[in-house]
Amino acid sequence: MELKIISIEKPTEMNFILGQSHFIKTVEDIHEAIVQTNPQMKFGIAFCEASGKCLIRFSGNETNLMEIAVTNANKIGCGHSFIIFMENGFPINILNTIKNVSEVVHIFCATANPTQVIVAETEQGRGILGVVDGFPPKGIEDDAEKTWRKDLLRKIGYKF
Repeated sequence: MELKIISIEKPTEMNFILGQSHFIKTVEDIHEAIVQTNPQMKFGIAFCEASGKCLIRFSGNETNLMEIAVTNANKIGCGHSFIIFMENGFPINILNTIKNVSEVVHIFCATANPTQVIVAETEQGRGILGVVDGFPPKGIEDDAEKTWRKDLLRKIGYKF
């Protein structure tokens, strides 16, 4: 077995969701789930088929996001993995819906942070072991940081 670290390539502030599913209809079902949950979201999805033709299947409503998804799915190259890149919305807007898609078995991350995917490669293929999402802690929040966090959540509309 060989371990590989695959860095996600994307624009700095762009959010994405990386997960694992189990069936070819993942692409269509995730597409429908996003549109039904957040119709104004622009997105691209890519899914690595793990049997049969073993193709990267893709869908979306924005060409450049589909291209970013396909590029990253190809780099990761792990069977039954999927990746969604998005604009005009955040993972929090669709994450529970994605988790409830019947083919989805695991979400590795939902983030805009720099991310590395830890991949194991064997003679059979590749699998995602986990992710490194962002950076390690630099300290512990104090009262001023608690106030900043609470104010930010209210400013961007996630708390009232």
